[in-house]
Amino acid sequence: MTPPAVARLAAIRLVSGGFGRTVRVLEPAAGAGVLACAICEALADADHPPSSIELTLYEFDLAFEPALKEVLLALKSWLAARLVDLKTSIRFEDYVLANSRNVDGGLFETKELFDLIISNPPYFKVSKNDPRAMACASVVHGQPNIYGFFMAIGAATLSEGGRMAFIVPRSFASGQYFRLFRERFFADMLPVSVHVFHSRVDAFAQDDVLQESVVFVASRVSDWSHAATVSELPFKVTASHGLSDLETPEVFQLLLGDVLEMNSKDKVLAIPSTEDEVAVFQTLKHWTGFLHRYGWEISTGPVVPFRATDVIVNEPGLDTVPLLWMQNVQYMLTTWPAVTRKAQYLRHCEDSAAIVLPNRNYVLMRRFSPKEQERRLMAAPVSAEDLPFERIGLENHLNYVHKPKGELTTDEVFGLSALLNSRLVDAWFRSTNGNTQVSATELRAMPLPPVEVIRAIGRAAQRFKTMDELDDVVERLTTKREREIA
Repeated sequence: MTPPAVARLAAIRLVSGGFGRTVRVLEPAAGAGVLACAICEALADADHPPSSIELTLYEFDLAFEPALKEVLLALKSWLAARLVDLKTSIRFEDYVLANSRNVDGGLFETKELFDLIISNPPYFKVSKNDPRAMACASVVHGQPNIYGFFMAIGAATLSEGGRMAFIVPRSFASGQYFRLFRERFFADMLPVSVHVFHSRVDAFAQDDVLQESVVFVASRVSDWSHAATVSELPFKVTASHGLSDLETPEVFQLLLGDVLEMNSKDKVLAIPSTEDEVAVFQTLKHWTGFLHRYGWEISTGPVVPFRATDVIVNEPGLDTVPLLWMQNVQYMLTTWPAVTRKAQYLRHCEDSAAIVLPNRNYVLMRRFSPKEQERRLMAAPVSAEDLPFERIGLENHLNYVHKPKGELTTDEVFGLSALLNSRLVDAWFRSTNGNTQVSATELRAMPLPPVEVIRAIGRAAQRFKTMDELDDVVERLTTKREREIA
């Protein structure tokens, strides 16, 4: 259940704008009514409170029915004492299945519209065959999380100028699974503010959430992204460790154009929530390079172990080639064979022809980072000269950067590896990704310095060994370029 302090924060953010004499409010995952009470209290305490609140609530679990009805009776009485009339409609049914038609509503289909939506929806992944996923097919990719359906349907039922506040993991803001969602959502929903809870435990101790949770507020403004001044729109970020410092958060006033690139395919919303991360964005916003702009691509290792059991072997042979896993990749160092229980060889034969790669210069990256790992990205160069084979295998838990029409130079693989491992890029990546998965989507969207700077970093990186030395090289060479531009 939503802690009352978090519910109040979401409600206050939601009512900061103006509203009419009658306000239509939706809570699509009502539980015991904590958020419903918070939003009604915030409306009643506003400088110009409405005279009437029409409150619609959905709840799937009938076990909440007695408590929810009792809470709403008390709320109605509390509001009446403040001359605010409350009308309620409680619907004990699945919100997604009951309203999924609104995501792709027809031209003449009437919708029930709301002025304000507040919610702490459930978080769990659903399969593509789940009825709710099938009903929301236009925003589904891969194995979606159900909270995204709540947000998509809510956005579709907001009146123009209406606002929503959702308490959700931050995974919607990035990653491939939510790409279709972001494309549809950000077309009409203008991001207004976000509050980040750095601690997964302190704010939501009862929930098993493996990433930072946020209170995200957005307003329905159709076609807002086509405005000429969109990059100058304000976007407010606040951050607290948890509940104990919720009243004294860090506050960062940013420009929306710095954290959301609407012209990109992926439309990643970055959420820098520390002073270091904000400072990094001030630096990286001047970088105009990207992987694709330099003719580079990032891909996922094609060897999926459970599908390749017949060709993964423990001992070398005349027909074997190296097989590299996450365990073979450390900061700036690829080792093969490695001391690990993972088999280090792959039989190169007809059955494995589609999953081996030509032995070229690559940048290898771990796709997952342990929560206790100091830096979220771990990258290493691998040179064709390091492995005396014509082919190699890369396991599916590795990403690799390559040049489809040509080959990365030694300076480029060392330079890009050093850059990806740096504290500078670590701060950027943390602001664009709230979980432990290192997604290729964010890396494609990551701005890069000029390619000649990357090569200069690579030449220096071949002389230095420690991470501190590499950090100094990256900072010195990238800031030198910024001074030259200035």
